Amino acid sequence: MDAILTAVIPVVIIGIVCAAVLVVASKLMAVKEDERFPAVRDCLPGANCGACGFAGCDGYAKALCENPDTPTNLCVPGADAVSRQISDILGVEFADVVEKVAVVHCGGDCSRTEDKFRYEGIKSCAAAKLMYGGKGSCSYGCLALGDCANVCPQDAICIEDGVARINTRKCIGCGICTRTCPNNLISLVADVERVVVTCSNKDKGAATRKVCSNGCIGCKKCEKVCPMGAITVKDNVAVIDYDKCTDCTDFGVCAKNCTVGCILAADLSGMHRVK
Repeated sequence: MDAILTAVIPVVIIGIVCAAVLVVASKLMAVKEDERFPAVRDCLPGANCGACGFAGCDGYAKALCENPDTPTNLCVPGADAVSRQISDILGVEFADVVEKVAVVHCGGDCSRTEDKFRYEGIKSCAAAKLMYGGKGSCSYGCLALGDCANVCPQDAICIEDGVARINTRKCIGCGICTRTCPNNLISLVADVERVVVTCSNKDKGAATRKVCSNGCIGCKKCEKVCPMGAITVKDNVAVIDYDKCTDCTDFGVCAKNCTVGCILAADLSGMHRVK
């Protein structure tokens, strides 16, 4: 019995001493947390999408508390409501959020293009792209295996007729899908915009027509009719400068004059704007 106590007592004493040291160290070496951090963090939606430019909601909340120059309107999914709450907590002026929605720059559905081979591999766009650029005749087009739909936190994306389609009424503009598409076909635009080019093919017009009847042929007709000079043809595909586009009085004039119909004019309002 004495032998057991002789072995146990020193261990207990060492444990108590170590515990005391850890308690003292935790007090002396503790990093003080801004009292506003929990409140700011609770305001954020928790999507951890990175749309704000920081490493998740925690990173953004920390930056807001530590750096007074950090804008309060960077949380696109949270929109104006979150920006207003953060402004109230930090005691700064409210800043309006530019609500955004995701759009797909491809209109090559099953009626517009065809597959060049039958793909039977992993159901993943990233995997399919490794096989000669994907199964579609257009190597720039939607791979239609749903990587974007799988990561969408709002279930706002579906694959329909061989191309990804986004329900902007559900979209919160988090941008996760834009980073997931291996062909970089998805981008974020302000949800007040009304025109989108649904093509990303950079081949010359004749080559594009062979693989997709909806592909931009670079005819520059849209460029000529735009009164604001907001649309230009770059690398054989039309590109819209939204800083110049004003939804002209002749709404969608570029779409109306598009030879192949690859410019879409529509109401893209996202969930934050739709009541």
